[in-house]
Amino acid sequence: MTAKLRLADRTNDIFPILGFVAAMASLAMPLNAWLVAIILMGAVIAAVHHAEVIAHRVGEPFGTLILALAVTVIEVGLILTLMQAEPEKAQTLARDTVFAAVMVILNLLMGLCLLSGAIRHHEQRFPRTGIGAALATLTVLTVVTLVLPNFTSSVPGPFYSAKQLGFVAAVSLILYATFALVQTVRHRDYFLPDGDADGDGELDAHAAPPSLQRTAISGALLLASLVAVVLLAKNLSPVIGALLADWGAPPAVLGVLIAALILAPEGLAAVRAAKADRLQTSLNLALGSALATIGLTIPAVAILSIVTDLPISLGLDAKSTVLLFLSLIVSVQTLANGRTTVLQGVIHLMLFAIYLFTTFVP
Repeated sequence: MTAKLRLADRTNDIFPILGFVAAMASLAMPLNAWLVAIILMGAVIAAVHHAEVIAHRVGEPFGTLILALAVTVIEVGLILTLMQAEPEKAQTLARDTVFAAVMVILNLLMGLCLLSGAIRHHEQRFPRTGIGAALATLTVLTVVTLVLPNFTSSVPGPFYSAKQLGFVAAVSLILYATFALVQTVRHRDYFLPDGDADGDGELDAHAAPPSLQRTAISGALLLASLVAVVLLAKNLSPVIGALLADWGAPPAVLGVLIAALILAPEGLAAVRAAKADRLQTSLNLALGSALATIGLTIPAVAILSIVTDLPISLGLDAKSTVLLFLSLIVSVQTLANGRTTVLQGVIHLMLFAIYLFTTFVP
């Protein structure tokens, strides 16, 4: 086990450097697409790993906030890079990716966490106050950014005007910043597991925090990974587009792929926490990622849209709107009483299966 952990640590240290070198090389010459894809996936996983190292040093609930921010920076970088590389797909890419991330988090990730935890522990409990605040914030953000554009009249279609887009971006930032303040400063105890009111967090209870030197190294490697992800995504963008076209996949599938790639490492961490009967930490990871995805991604995309005069379509179609509302309603009901069982996990996984099926077979 120790040898495997050391190998994993070395791999996570190597991929940021390898990715950075490949990214610099890609600026001067074309690289093999499969090699770029492997390095890109390794860089994403390494970035989340080093964010976890930093988060472990900081402790809960700041740890999950750092993880959520790191994941969102990667997501924003990928979206903006692909929007600039393929302008014909730019209008809907941000919407598809954000919606896919919300569905992955609320249904696939939450379903896996609840199911895996319930299989091992039968029933799991968690404090409701912090989770309720997160769900309320998430509901407002998703509806304002992904549903309301369909009902405004300044611009026809599922679009916001420049003024509306700027206002919604400001609202998203204010809501996310307020939630982050509540989570990390004003009411930290709402987001801590029961019996951990001192603020050390359960992540810190199971292993000694990394040294200051290790944390600094992880910070540098995290930055290298982020640079590599953005530059390599631009290099890989035409290949992905051609591959999806050959498969006959709808454009929304690209958003699903981006969301799945970015959320996979953090999702594994959330599932491990649920298996260890640390459901509060697991839900902090999941809902924090969803809030950061909308609260930070939409403003970044809005700024690009306004500066470059590139219209972006944010409003969901009727089918996606129904699935979004269904996911939000079921999530509220699932987490309402602070207890979860196998049934809730299966319900969320079936909701994700419905979303995925209707994406490929619209």
